[in-house]
Amino acid sequence: MQLDKKHWYEHVPKSVVTNQGGKVTILWNQQVQTDRTIPNNKPDIIRDNEKGICMLIDVAIKGDRNVIKKEAENSLKYKDLTIEIQRMWNVKASVIPVIIGATGTISKSFRKYVSDIPGNHDVRKYRKQPYWTLHTYFGKC
Repeated sequence: MQLDKKHWYEHVPKSVVTNQGGKVTILWNQQVQTDRTIPNNKPDIIRDNEKGICMLIDVAIKGDRNVIKKEAENSLKYKDLTIEIQRMWNVKASVIPVIIGATGTISKSFRKYVSDIPGNHDVRKYRKQPYWTLHTYFGKC
């Protein structure tokens, strides 16, 4: 989906989007209902029913010195939810932290994480975009 460059700040993504045929579902800012209490249960989720995979994506802009630390935190933060989703939905789940420093700093593993997300991605473009538009580029609209 392309945003109007002049009014990108007015874009509000839909909470749940499913493609035709129901093969892929995207959940944005939706709480995942689980059998047990899990404190961190609102990541952005891409669920590919055809391939049996689920990606928990967390997009954040942090201070340049905290990029690597935040990637590690996000992987641990969603570990319980990943395990619970795999059990409940019978899919292979993984956490994909998309963390960019305030001045465009990225970690060495950033490109690998982004390449796991379906679609064509230009890393240079992400490093120049406002936070809100990153969600659109990562397919969360």
